[in-house]
Amino acid sequence: MRRKVDSCLTRRRQPGRRAGFTMVEVLVVVVIIGVLATLVMRPFFGRVGEAKSGVAKGKVAQIDSAVVMFEHDYGRLPESLDELVARPAEITEEQWKPPTLRPKDLIDPWGRPFLYKQPGDHGLYDLYSLGADGKPGGEKENADITNWD
Repeated sequence: MRRKVDSCLTRRRQPGRRAGFTMVEVLVVVVIIGVLATLVMRPFFGRVGEAKSGVAKGKVAQIDSAVVMFEHDYGRLPESLDELVARPAEITEEQWKPPTLRPKDLIDPWGRPFLYKQPGDHGLYDLYSLGADGKPGGEKENADITNWD
């Protein structure tokens, strides 16, 4: 004897129709996911600039320490930041101490080289990045990151 199954619990396919979602149902789900993702991610977008500024400050401090070590080791300030990663011609192989920086450490988070001026306007040397906009001055992520502030 066959048991009769309640018809409201089963879904009967109509002849010629496939089971699955319609394009409208899929689009509605995609739109809902997009809206939810936008609402969740919005607070994090502003923090990317803050994070890059923090990284730039850390790198300025790291390069600043390398400049001080260079001066201590060789009795002069580097003429350019490149001397922190590659042996200058007048320093012999025996005198040369391996660099503590790599060439990529001399690039700010926005992909531009850190700027170095010796003698500096604010001290023996100036070391800085122009921030996100690449222009002097600015606020928030566009603010300059310097070794004299």
